Amino acid sequence: MGAANAGAGLAAGMVVNGSLSKTAVNGGAGAKSQVSGLVAAALTLLTLLFLTPVFESLPEATLAAVVIAAVVELVDVGALRRLWNLATPLTRRLYGGADRGDFWGAAAAMTGVLVFSTLPGLVIGVVISLLLLLARASRPHVAELVRSGHGLWVDLARRTALDKDGGTAAEGALVVRVESGLFFANADAVRAGVRALAAERAEAHGIRLVVLDAETVPFIDVAAADMLVTLAKDLARDGIRLVLARDIGRVRVVLRMATTKAELPPVHRDIDTAIAAELPPRG
Repeated sequence: MGAANAGAGLAAGMVVNGSLSKTAVNGGAGAKSQVSGLVAAALTLLTLLFLTPVFESLPEATLAAVVIAAVVELVDVGALRRLWNLATPLTRRLYGGADRGDFWGAAAAMTGVLVFSTLPGLVIGVVISLLLLLARASRPHVAELVRSGHGLWVDLARRTALDKDGGTAAEGALVVRVESGLFFANADAVRAGVRALAAERAEAHGIRLVVLDAETVPFIDVAAADMLVTLAKDLARDGIRLVLARDIGRVRVVLRMATTKAELPPVHRDIDTAIAAELPPRG
């Protein structure tokens, strides 16, 4: 295209460029490669040389209708409806409006393309998507886990929202799960969430242990590792011990490299092992 524009400039011709309507026509015609551009150029040349009188008297409204008919196929209302419907009453109750992030990103990109142009619209869509991603990551869901009738540790809030049996909480312990990686952007939010749950359960049930299930934490950075050390100290002041369970892979390596053995909260193979080791049966 650059070479074509250079040639057009030397010959005092019109600038060559792409457009949304041209892309739509190309796609609708079944174009698969750049050869379609050569075919379009050849047909344009033939039209200019031999068919100009046929199109000369066409009103501009006709040409506009052709463009609109081509572009309207690019507006996929069904896809937007599908993105909107990702947020169900259950997910909105548990996670707020986070599940509609894809819809808002798509809507922003579409609006940007219609108002400004293709490239600015795509940039707007990318920026909005990045901001939504950061917003999601900075406020992860901190779930309180209870034991279901099948012996699995499940999200209490989710079971309650589904009108299922609330499950059985661990006696003297609070089991929590962070459904996200832990890093600098969400470290403070996770710390505050765990402390709030611990304070609530300590007042109601007198817990002595908090077990952080790390199975759903795919990564962790140094800031989050330091946060866990600080969280352990915060809970210790209230007479509560913090331990980790099911840390795997990269999380395990970073925790051991970023903290000293004395600072690192005890780590156990699984939740049941952690509770049995830290809260032996009384009597």
